[in-house]
Amino acid sequence: MAVTAPAPAGRRFDIARYRDLSLVPALLVLGVIGFIVSPAFLTADNLLGVGQQATELSLLVLAQALILIAGRMDLSLESTIGVAPVIAVWLVLPDHGSRFIGLGLFPEWSAILLCLAVGALIGAANGFFILKLRLNGFIVTLGALTLLRGLQVAISEGQSIVTLPSSFTYLGRTSWLGVPAAIWICALLFLIGGSALAWLRHGRSLYAIGGNAEAARAAGIRVDRITWIVLIIGGLLAAFAGILYTGHYGSISADQGNGWIFQVFAATVIGGVSLNGGRGTLFGALTGVLTLQLVVNVMTLAGVPPLWNQFLNGAIIIVALIISRFTSGEKQE
Repeated sequence: MAVTAPAPAGRRFDIARYRDLSLVPALLVLGVIGFIVSPAFLTADNLLGVGQQATELSLLVLAQALILIAGRMDLSLESTIGVAPVIAVWLVLPDHGSRFIGLGLFPEWSAILLCLAVGALIGAANGFFILKLRLNGFIVTLGALTLLRGLQVAISEGQSIVTLPSSFTYLGRTSWLGVPAAIWICALLFLIGGSALAWLRHGRSLYAIGGNAEAARAAGIRVDRITWIVLIIGGLLAAFAGILYTGHYGSISADQGNGWIFQVFAATVIGGVSLNGGRGTLFGALTGVLTLQLVVNVMTLAGVPPLWNQFLNGAIIIVALIISRFTSGEKQE
C-alpha cells in the first residue's frame, strides 16, 4: 500500500545521471551550428585552438568542482591563477632595471615549484580560516580574492611581466603528438580526479561530506582534514592553470584571471555540479567548460561582438539553476 516511495527516488537518480551527460547532445548541436556558420569551425586548427583556450579554465573548473562536491566553494581561485605566477617570477628573476623589480632569491628552474607552493599555501590559508576559525567560507574566499588581486597588482606594479623563466613558457607552448601539451595534461588531471572520486575511499568521501557533513563525521570520515586537503588541491590546480596560461600567452598581465570565477561557476553548474554539495561529476564539469568555449567560438565565427559573452555566461547560469531545481528533486528555498 505505501510502496510508492522508492519509485521517485529511482527516477531522481536516473535524471541526475542523465544531467551529467545532458551536454553531450548540446556539444553535437553546437558542432553542427558551428559548421553551418563557418566551415573553418571543424578544422583541426580551430578545434585545437578551442581546446588550448579551454585548458586553463578547465583546471579552475576541476578545482571548483571538487570543492563544491565537498560542500564548499572557493572564490579566490580566479586570483590564484594570477598571483601565484607573479610571486614565483618575482622570487626568481633578478632586477632588470625595469619597473618590475625581481628579488632573484631562487634559481629560475624552481619557478614552477614556487608557483605551486604559493597555490597550495593559499588553499591551506583558506582552509585554516574556514575550518579552524570557523569563518564563513564565502566571505573568507571573497576577501582572499580581493586581497590576492591587490597583491598581484602591487607586486607587478600594475604592468604585464614579459620576462619569464623558460620553464614557464615550455608547457604552455609545446605540443606532443601534434596536440598542445596543455590539453594532454588537462585530460590526464580530469581522468585522475574522476577516477579518485569513483574508486578511492577519500574521493568517495567527498560526496558524503557534501551531502551531510555531520552524518559523514558520525560515520568516521575525517571531514575537516579531507576538506582542507581539497582546498589545498584547489589552490594547486589554480596555480598550475596560471603556469599554463602564462606560458601560452608569454606574459603575466596585471589582471590575469580577473572575472574568471563567473565562467567557472557557469561551467560547473551547467555541467551538473550542485552548489549545495554532494552531487556532480568531473565529466559533467568538463562538458560544461567545452560548451562555454564552443558557444564563444561559434559566436566569434558568426561575427557576434565579444561584449555579449558575459551576458551569455550569466544567462547560462540562470537557466542551469532552473533546470537543476526541477530535475534534481532538491527542496530549495
